[in-house]
Amino acid sequence: MYALKSPVGGWPYQRGGLKLLPAPAFLDGMLRHPLILLLAALLGTSLPAGTVPPELDRALKLFRAEGARGWAFVQTTESGGENMVEHYVPAKPEFSRWTLLKKENRQPTPAELKEYQDRLSRRTSGSTAPNVKDQIDLASCECIHADETRAAYCFHLLPGASDDRSAAHLTATFTLHKPTSTIERVELAAFEPFSPVFIVKITEAKTIMIYSLPDEHRPSLLQQITVHLRGRALWLKSLDEDMTVTYSEHKYTGRQPVAAGVENPARANASSH
Repeated sequence: MYALKSPVGGWPYQRGGLKLLPAPAFLDGMLRHPLILLLAALLGTSLPAGTVPPELDRALKLFRAEGARGWAFVQTTESGGENMVEHYVPAKPEFSRWTLLKKENRQPTPAELKEYQDRLSRRTSGSTAPNVKDQIDLASCECIHADETRAAYCFHLLPGASDDRSAAHLTATFTLHKPTSTIERVELAAFEPFSPVFIVKITEAKTIMIYSLPDEHRPSLLQQITVHLRGRALWLKSLDEDMTVTYSEHKYTGRQPVAAGVENPARANASSH
């Protein structure tokens, strides 16, 4: 399942690739296959199931779950009454890209900064997590909502590996913003309880990713990730988790200036870095 890890482990989304979100420790190893969409029983379908419209196909090809390359940002993670604020600068050397700014609404102590840096240094370099769009079953495409500016398409997921016991219980919904031809929202969710591993039972799982719309100054950028999880391990330990990760203060630090007036701003910097 996709689970974003915290910097010292990825960002809830990146820090080495797409890692959907600063998730509980147990998720770090367990949720490597897809995680999530919504039980949307919405009516209305302008296309027969299995048909991927050209505008969606184009948007998916341009879509990057972690947002456009080359953008620095401030990441704020809140979960279970705890919070952490970090700064990410992609132009810096790999193990210097993440900086811990605050922890529990205060300046981090020297010991906390050292622990943070130690965790960063132990991360495997060059790791890249899977992208949910690479696991969608195109033949299952179904338009579940459409109006003049937006359309939502639901997909079932294909197994990401031979031992993937999660994909069959998950769906992914992509919301397309028609005027800009960009993906504005991705929702992954379990439509039924499942066990990704023998000792774990997941009863509810949903991850939502929100993206800004591109304009003449910047491409589509990741704005927020929310994760909702309910389950138990060994019938005793609760795995319940609610987490919100927000991204702010975006600043381009890539090698090329942001191109204005491009046909699709979502492409901006897509090939830089």
